[in-house]
Amino acid sequence: MQGHRILGPLLAVAVVAGCHSAAPSPEVARPAVVNNEPTTEGTVVGDDRTAMEAAIDAGGASRETTEAAPRTRVPLADNAPDSYVVKKGDTLWGISKVFLKDPWYWPEIWQVNPQVQNPHLIYPGDTLRLVFIDGQPQIVLQRGDGVRVEPRVRSEPIDSAITTIPYATVAAFMSKPSVLDRDQIKTAPYVLATRDLHVVMSEGDTVYARGFTAPAELGSHYNVIRVGDPLIDPDDHRLLGYDGLYTGSGHVTRQGDPTTLIMTDSSRESRAGDKLIPGGVDVPLDFIPSAPRVSTNGRIIAVTDGVSIIGQYTVVVVNRGARDGLAPGNVLGVFDTGPIVSDTDKKGFFNLDKLGAKKVQLPSERTGTFMVFKTFDNISYGLIMEATNLIRVGDKIQNP
Repeated sequence: MQGHRILGPLLAVAVVAGCHSAAPSPEVARPAVVNNEPTTEGTVVGDDRTAMEAAIDAGGASRETTEAAPRTRVPLADNAPDSYVVKKGDTLWGISKVFLKDPWYWPEIWQVNPQVQNPHLIYPGDTLRLVFIDGQPQIVLQRGDGVRVEPRVRSEPIDSAITTIPYATVAAFMSKPSVLDRDQIKTAPYVLATRDLHVVMSEGDTVYARGFTAPAELGSHYNVIRVGDPLIDPDDHRLLGYDGLYTGSGHVTRQGDPTTLIMTDSSRESRAGDKLIPGGVDVPLDFIPSAPRVSTNGRIIAVTDGVSIIGQYTVVVVNRGARDGLAPGNVLGVFDTGPIVSDTDKKGFFNLDKLGAKKVQLPSERTGTFMVFKTFDNISYGLIMEATNLIRVGDKIQNP
């Protein structure tokens, strides 16, 4: 993982507006230089709450302004403050929720300052101000280090900038992949045996492996993954990959054929034939919430740890990927599959005979919000950002 990777909002770009249609963006005004003089008016969220906590606690309160806010194309949150002080632990998603009803509109209101080094990054202590330019909302950045905004190198470490989504959640998942494709399975090295020829391997065991295409580096880390059931696209029945079951991990202690590893973690028994997948999968997180540029309709096909009920910050796999136009940062709505019920209105007074009753498909209802953080050709990994009802494997994803 690249823990040092950070992100912040990118240059404002047109995004798909609304649920299913795009609206033309207004002409973007030139970014204004904002100084740090204490001239901010309105309510400043200056306590220790994170952005998400502030948005939740504020409930349905109205904005505190001296006059009614202008009617805008981008829907602001009812309780959007005039300014917000960035806190440690904030995420861009949480901050977007403070200002906007729909976080994927963030690119349309963020106004970077090209005179600032790394203008896309947001740090704890910075102040974000909500202003209106030509009647449309814009967010401008006011740095929190007490000096006028000007070209300079920021003294604060770059890895202290906020991330879009909870990084630890993604890092933990990507270090233990749950979906393997056919090429990955075919070329991955595999467990041959243990030193004492145990059938079942565990933490502390010496493991011998083969199938490396190049000598493994001493000390390099590998996850032991068992190849599970095939994952079939429920829409067109394509083979998308195979379920991958994490059994443990280890590091290389001796090169050669076979290569020697020491198991450093074991969550369940590892066996001969299990695949070795390099640890520390790179997941670039330099993205911001955005609506997909294409109409997307897919389904959740897998979930981590084999759980059946999916909630907030659960990593899921969907049957749409880069070939379908998805990109990291894309936000999709999650919808349940409406149940089929029997219409027994014409089946007599006691309503006993349901055999001949007409079957009616109930409409799908939205149950959550999903954000893509890594794409492959045919599948994508994403995080459930919000869950308003039960979410299950098989539920639909589509443009918000």
